[in-house]
Amino acid sequence: MTSRDAVNRIVHALRRHFPKPARLPKVGHAGTLDPMASGVLIVGIGAAVRLVPYLHHLDKSYQVTFRLGQSSPSGDLETELVEESEPVRPTAEQINAAAASLVGDITQIPPAHSAIKVGGRKAYHSAHRGQEVAIPPRVVRVESFEIVRYEYPEVEATIRCGTGTYIRTLGIDLAKACGTTAVMTALVRTRIGDFRLEDAEPPDRITQHPEELTRYLQPLALAVALLPRWTLGDTDMTRLCHGLKIEPVASTSLIDDTLSTAEALPQQRGVAPQPDGPEIAVFDESGELRAIARLRKGLLHAHRVFPKPPATS
Repeated sequence: MTSRDAVNRIVHALRRHFPKPARLPKVGHAGTLDPMASGVLIVGIGAAVRLVPYLHHLDKSYQVTFRLGQSSPSGDLETELVEESEPVRPTAEQINAAAASLVGDITQIPPAHSAIKVGGRKAYHSAHRGQEVAIPPRVVRVESFEIVRYEYPEVEATIRCGTGTYIRTLGIDLAKACGTTAVMTALVRTRIGDFRLEDAEPPDRITQHPEELTRYLQPLALAVALLPRWTLGDTDMTRLCHGLKIEPVASTSLIDDTLSTAEALPQQRGVAPQPDGPEIAVFDESGELRAIARLRKGLLHAHRVFPKPPATS
């Protein structure tokens, strides 16, 4: 099942749940999974779709299996395998040392069989046609690369990494450091930020019971865990959500701490700084996310506004 397939199933469930001619809310996913992969896929519904850009920058955890002594154009089992004629058998010490060398900020060349755009086209479109694809290297962050089991030719590992990291390429680079080749044979994404596999629901369960869809919804706050957090009272929140600039009641030290934290985030997330000021997650006094605001010259400017959840009886 592809990421798009999962979204389509949610849309189908919504069609069954909402009576016609009700307008269906938007649906979108955050973080594509390879067709052969499984695990956590965050699907946003309605206002949550507008938080997808923030989800992309949350760190991720994976369980992965690589097979040494083989290679393929895609780095996994989706394309034809090539066997090494005289494969090298690395020791466990070599495998662990190679994994340790790939922790931190590293330079990685994404695979040609990927969704990265080159010249306005997704790279895999050209790669599938046998065309040469030149993808420039980029810096990604690997927080941990732990070898769980090594029994030649299989290497099982857990990896925690930042946005834009290709796990297939980590396996190729691991093998290269040991003088051999590798393909990825299994991949499970176990976590995106605070969204964990043990809390996830299979798409089939949601489509079979669309009336229970609200049971599976997670708080919007999980999507903005990286942003500084401020709370506003009802009056200021109403004014902010109506487009007025707010001078928050906060100590100078709190504002300074917020600014320093927010301004450091783009570098931590590997994205360009916000030219219109650092972003702040703004909550109401009941703990609901109501806005993403930008702080400029001591004033909060609403950037994205979210509706107040309906009161529960």
